[in-house]
Amino acid sequence: MTALSRLMDRLGECPIIAILRGLTPQEALPIGNALVETGIRVIEVPLNAPRALDSIEILAKEFGAAAVIGAGTVLEPADVARIAAAGGELVVSPCVDEQVIAATGKAGMVSCPGYFTPTEGLRAIAAGAHLLKLFPAQAAGPAMLKAQLEIFPPGFPVLAVGGVTPADMPAYLAAGARGFGLGSSLYRPGATPAEVSASARAFVTGLERDR
Repeated sequence: MTALSRLMDRLGECPIIAILRGLTPQEALPIGNALVETGIRVIEVPLNAPRALDSIEILAKEFGAAAVIGAGTVLEPADVARIAAAGGELVVSPCVDEQVIAATGKAGMVSCPGYFTPTEGLRAIAAGAHLLKLFPAQAAGPAMLKAQLEIFPPGFPVLAVGGVTPADMPAYLAAGARGFGLGSSLYRPGATPAEVSASARAFVTGLERDR
């Protein structure tokens, strides 16, 4: 099974990517366990977190069979090989960088660059991105997402990331979003596993209710 197939399967189970900005390696296991037990199956550790590659390696070894682990804030093509060596399968960038997208595809990993305008989205797709993250989603809204999807290839997966609340999710799903990236609404540096679990449960319960 390809990394993309695994990712889409996991998003089918629960369409949430947990973005753990500021996570430390010491927190990786308890926070990862809190998320996986709640039903979240995709976890992203931004590379500007302390020792991010160590955290990715810990998460991949412990939860790689049940979840897809990846890196965020990937700005350099050289980082792709380091992420792969740590066990990551997903490369998320805040912008459209054709070199990062190409390196990710060559490594057999999933490329998910951030975009905001239709021009940026189409440029990323042409470069080989596998899915896109609309960021910041709260500044765009479901109506903008729906309009953009009309010019993207049919069925191309787009995630809504940035400022999404449980109450927002039904409108984004109705507009065509395939999932969500959740950061500070799920995890902030220093949050306890119990706090993360409670936050995650609110989102997961909301999705189950609306499905």
